[in-house]
Amino acid sequence: MCMKKLQFDIKINAPVDKVYDVMLGISNISTYEQWTSLFNPTSTYEGSWNKGDKIHFIGVDENGEKGGMVSEIAENILNRFVSIRHYGLLKGDKEITEGPEVEKWACGFENYTFDEINGMSVLSVEVETPDDFIDYMNQSYPLALVKLKEICEQ
Repeated sequence: MCMKKLQFDIKINAPVDKVYDVMLGISNISTYEQWTSLFNPTSTYEGSWNKGDKIHFIGVDENGEKGGMVSEIAENILNRFVSIRHYGLLKGDKEITEGPEVEKWACGFENYTFDEINGMSVLSVEVETPDDFIDYMNQSYPLALVKLKEICEQ
């Protein structure tokens, strides 16, 4: 299945260590949930951000069903770079790691690069997405990043 790479960048008037912390919800998971609520109002995660760790990105759909992505932290360099590899789907509490639904997402990466220039943070996001999610990502990601910027600049 062919994945398309999308790139989004945002400048945030906050030090990079704060942007990293807020984005990942390290000090407080609610900061992660606030900015990712633009993808799904119930968005959260279970797991940790350490390299090699499994992490579930989850939310509840309109029918109250829990679902999301089964992923691995491919890389995490403190305040510099985070890479997430998606390799499965979550339906309820069941991990699904093969089949046609999974194949369109499998091996998709989300990469976050953090740079600091004169006290300003520049966050660059590269996300691989299936063709049928391109419009959704192009609409949702910029809004989510604006929300992240607002939280970081408070």
